[in-house]
Amino acid sequence: MNVECCKKKLPKPAKTVKNVSKSFIKDERKNPHEGHRERMRLRFLEEGLDSFADHEILEYALFYTIPRGDTNEIAHRLLASFGSLAAVFEANPADLADVEGMGSRTAAFLSFIPQLARRYLKDRLETKKPCLNTSEEVMAYAIPLMSGRAEEVFYVVSLDSACRMLNASMLAKGTVAEVRLHPRQVVEVAIRNRASSVVFIHNHPAGTPKPSTDDLRLTETLIKARLPLGIKVLDHVVVAGDLAFSFARENMLPKA
Repeated sequence: MNVECCKKKLPKPAKTVKNVSKSFIKDERKNPHEGHRERMRLRFLEEGLDSFADHEILEYALFYTIPRGDTNEIAHRLLASFGSLAAVFEANPADLADVEGMGSRTAAFLSFIPQLARRYLKDRLETKKPCLNTSEEVMAYAIPLMSGRAEEVFYVVSLDSACRMLNASMLAKGTVAEVRLHPRQVVEVAIRNRASSVVFIHNHPAGTPKPSTDDLRLTETLIKARLPLGIKVLDHVVVAGDLAFSFARENMLPKA
């Protein structure tokens, strides 16, 4: 008998529990964050953002433009650089891009979020055709309309005969002192929307909602332009953050 033919290679011994444990520990050390994104996604779906800390909200948002890597550290750097969650979302995209780990694409995405939220709130309010019959109702509408804006904007809101909103048109950007807003623009918007009355809304991104001298002058100019067809100016509201000032409520609306 050929002894060599009978020699068979014996199978390698199976890994012991000890060996398997070491291998598992090694894999865990290699990728300690494995499954973290999925856990955060499930947590969001089950609980919403109310239970998330500010850095976790940023971390989760960054998942969508940074497919790999630890976004937790970037989130902390953003908060350290800008001071708050709102300040991060309202920051200039160029400044966001300068933060380590960001880049222009991710900066653009973060800047997109507050504008999307503002557009959502505006559309939701307009779809319901809110009634702006009082200064309080106008202010409640104006505050979310101006949320997160980094520059001054001027809106003309057209209302029907029952003071239900027909349309909100942004006519100008920049400081009121710099805005070249001609009364003709307001007239054209009001006629186009078949408005019975209009409300002016603009914001002060920094400071208080107290109207400036330029605000008073512009309001007087627009009102004295005498809108045609009996169209009336019911109010001018100035927004600063969560605060608002109503010309009509304070009896400061100039006479036509």
